[in-house]
Amino acid sequence: MPVTFTFGEMLSARSVIGSTLAELGDDYNNLWVLTPDIGATLVEFRDKFPERFIDVGLAEQACVGIAAGLAYDGNIPVVSGMLPFLSMRALEQVRSDVCYPNLPVKIIGTHGGLVGNGGSTHYAVEDLALMCALTNMTVTSIGDPLMVGEIIRQSMTMQGPIYIRLAVGKKDKVLYEPGQHDVRIGKGIVAREGTEATIFTHGTVVSQALDAAEELAKDGRSVRVVDMFTLKPIDEELIVRCAAETGGRFIIVEDHLSYGGLATRVADVVADRNIHLAAFERLGIPQVYAGFGDDEELRNKHGYGLEATIAATRRVIAAQP
Repeated sequence: MPVTFTFGEMLSARSVIGSTLAELGDDYNNLWVLTPDIGATLVEFRDKFPERFIDVGLAEQACVGIAAGLAYDGNIPVVSGMLPFLSMRALEQVRSDVCYPNLPVKIIGTHGGLVGNGGSTHYAVEDLALMCALTNMTVTSIGDPLMVGEIIRQSMTMQGPIYIRLAVGKKDKVLYEPGQHDVRIGKGIVAREGTEATIFTHGTVVSQALDAAEELAKDGRSVRVVDMFTLKPIDEELIVRCAAETGGRFIIVEDHLSYGGLATRVADVVADRNIHLAAFERLGIPQVYAGFGDDEELRNKHGYGLEATIAATRRVIAAQP
């Protein structure tokens, strides 16, 4: 089979969404795709199955409500749009129309975290906290564009709703070789092995965490990187194993508010399972509205960029039990 991408280079996650949905439309004649006026990614599906494509215009609440109605009628609806608005403007509809009856609605979107230089109104930075709080909702945050297609395919047979978070989705680094990892919803990926500490991360900053581990390796440090792309249900057994195998030293790096997202999810497991850690640091967005700038600039400004990740990892490794 020919290789259709270059490992380590860039691929559009949006193009993967479009081609995957067009492919799945053949396999599932009850698959519908809806968008609140963010349909450029979906042209392949729209052109192939126009009778199962709905653009509601700039109306996220209506989009989610229509998706719920389609699901009640035995269909598999996919809602694709911008996550700042799908996660907040339509939160009541997601909670009451989708999660309460546990309908198989897939919410896929972009602009998770400080990406896109759109300013605070266009950053989804509270979204994972909101979605993880919802009963019946499965919550994912994807960094590798090729994984997006696999997660969408797996979600087709799920009984309840799923939230799939991406960055801008136009230019994403391919992180994994095909078949390198067993990608399963609900299970984390050990993206890099290590023994002295574990960096837990997700989404667009997985690549940054891998870069940090590589830099630390030059000084003889051995750091594990876990791509915890499913935040709910979280892979508790992997967290337990990492505590035992990497000295009870955890760093969580995420493009989300530092409280309410992955760090909070990991901390809950640590407390609930009575795991004794030597050190724990969380890096993410503080309680501020982040302002304008490109993603790397904003990560550095708010203390969770590459250098901050390396420094935090050094501190955690040096911590006494």
